[in-house]
Amino acid sequence: MSNRMDEADPRELQSLQYYLNEYGQQAEVLSRQLEMLEQQRLESLASIESLQSLGAAQGGTVLLPLGGGVSVQVQVPDPDSVLVAIGAGVTVGRTNAEAVSFLEDRARELEASEKKLSETIERIRGQMNEIAARLDAAYRSQVPGR
Repeated sequence: MSNRMDEADPRELQSLQYYLNEYGQQAEVLSRQLEMLEQQRLESLASIESLQSLGAAQGGTVLLPLGGGVSVQVQVPDPDSVLVAIGAGVTVGRTNAEAVSFLEDRARELEASEKKLSETIERIRGQMNEIAARLDAAYRSQVPGR
């Protein structure tokens, strides 16, 4: 920006507006990623709760959600034997306790990723605020009578 605000360079103002828009788009994308991570973490925590209650199920009968608000009662023949998706389309058999441990680790990793992503979003928002303040000052200086 030029030394004198009353002589703000239109190209610099345009550049600042461009950066402000770019940062806004980045923050929006990162916010959506943050929401996805949060959803995955909540699903892991819900799965942990379900696995822990499997063994305590009355007569081995549990409600299995099918989607759309529909569930069925099913008998779980071996509540200590579960299948865990470990990534890349690979599913492995684990004990209930191993599956809980795996999901707890996953939830911790997701929480750490959420924290880093939140910090990045905050840095971007801080930069956006700085740019917006510079733009505001430049535009105010161009308004006659100010």
